[in-house]
Amino acid sequence: MNPLATVNAFMQHIESKDIDSAVALLADNVSYENMPIDPISGRDAVRQVLEGFLQPAVHVEWRVLREWEVGGTVINERLDRFQIGDGWLELPVAGFFQVEDGLITIWRDYFDMGSYMSQLSSLTS
Repeated sequence: MNPLATVNAFMQHIESKDIDSAVALLADNVSYENMPIDPISGRDAVRQVLEGFLQPAVHVEWRVLREWEVGGTVINERLDRFQIGDGWLELPVAGFFQVEDGLITIWRDYFDMGSYMSQLSSLTS
């Protein structure tokens, strides 16, 4: 797979909450960086974060609005949506992925943590 196909397959696995298939597309030493918080290093650590992050969601949709592939780098503008209970958490995200030898080595997402926390609080209270 080319880098864009790798990233798109990864996101499809996230949407179906198939964590095993998603992390299979990550390098052993992947760095997952949600820019408002500290980086997470390693496939197993990313698996744990994904499990906790996806667990409360009944449905997950990552709508790609724009995407670019430049060499081994994939950049996308997304609207990440998580159905929690009867409502949806909607989070605009700019994602950057570095892909080497068919595996994601860096996954960096930029988003507004305040928006995420306020929506999550209103959906879980």
